[in-house]
Amino acid sequence: MTLLESDAGSATTLELDKHVFHSWSAQGGLAPFVIAAAHGCEVEDEEGRRYLDFSSQLVNTNIGHTHPKVVAAIQEQAALLPTVAPAHANRIRGLAAGRILEVAGEPFSAVFFTNGGADANENAIRLARLTTGRDKVLSAYRSYHGNTGAAIAATGDWRRVPNEYARGHVHFFGPYPYRSEYWSTSPEQETERALRALERIVQAEGSATIAAILVETVPGTAGVLLPPPGWLAGLRALADRYGIVLIFDEVMAGFGRTGDWFAFQNPELNPGGIVPDLITFAKGVNSGYVPAGGVIIPPAIAAEFDTRVFPGGLTYSGHPLAMASIVASIDAMRDEGIVEHAAHIGADAIGPALRDLATRHEVIGEVRGLGVFWALELVADPATREPLPAADMAAIKKGLLAAGLLPFVQDNRIHVVPPCIVTEAEVRRGVAILDAVLP
Repeated sequence: MTLLESDAGSATTLELDKHVFHSWSAQGGLAPFVIAAAHGCEVEDEEGRRYLDFSSQLVNTNIGHTHPKVVAAIQEQAALLPTVAPAHANRIRGLAAGRILEVAGEPFSAVFFTNGGADANENAIRLARLTTGRDKVLSAYRSYHGNTGAAIAATGDWRRVPNEYARGHVHFFGPYPYRSEYWSTSPEQETERALRALERIVQAEGSATIAAILVETVPGTAGVLLPPPGWLAGLRALADRYGIVLIFDEVMAGFGRTGDWFAFQNPELNPGGIVPDLITFAKGVNSGYVPAGGVIIPPAIAAEFDTRVFPGGLTYSGHPLAMASIVASIDAMRDEGIVEHAAHIGADAIGPALRDLATRHEVIGEVRGLGVFWALELVADPATREPLPAADMAAIKKGLLAAGLLPFVQDNRIHVVPPCIVTEAEVRRGVAILDAVLP
């Protein structure tokens, strides 16, 4: 008998959920969607109704739900060694670090494990400050880096404002050709002007005070904002010019989401092949089966702490259940060609289907994305690009759920972000629901 079966006949799930304090929510009147089980690209409610998961929960179940190899690895590790202090050496932790470094490529040589993406960014900022002796961190207004001290202060969206307790954070507007802050008329001009504005901020703040530039390689929650030509290379050149550590937040974009292991490795996004100084990751590294994240570190930064104590640590850093899930996830993604499939399904199925959808729905102002990382930006007026009002977005979200599609809705956008294993048939099914529900 399972734990859930032994508790049969007690309070309903929603009655029990009243004891749960929910993220980013006013608590009164909440009626969250109940998920009882999941498999592949589908979730199931307690009545057995299945929904196509076009959200990947929080854009993290890249390998899909309940992948048997990952589940088995967690079970095996739990029976062998369910927890171990981070100061000890453990084989599964070393294997996980090795797998991550293999896909990250040169010049990276070490991994600091965290519990998720927020504390990955916290520790990347710590590494940058300690190795440069500087304090300030520059990040974009359209960004999300997590909900801990420095990570939320680095975040650009509204969630930052009631949480600004950390010091030394400066924001800038990154490129967004569809809603340019720079009156640009082309993606190339957007890059040029955004880089010029950022350099002026660096100069005005005092370049000798700036430890890091922290950016999502592809801003995710902010709208799947693909970097326009030259942006990533321009960031690299700017950081080099002023001795600033360049951090790429790949928490959402990494591990197959863009059709490559990391977004910065995608030749469409980064034709020059530039490499950041630090990479942060979480989510897709093990599809969130067990909380895990980390910072990928090159020798030049790691060597700073050969004789100097690194003043950071977490009780669950490199937790063995998380490490087992990482090893199994990366192995399964390699063996089953999941990253390559994500690239194919985006180019040959999702992208064409969404662009065709836009021809039939004037409410779709822009389609953008690649791999299994897409956004539909919805507008009230295609000419003025006025965002679709919140009430209309809520009605669309309700309609999609009623039709059997679990969406990721943010502001005036529907993010089309299914697991990397999504099939062409599931893409057609999901797009057909979008077609039926969108005005």
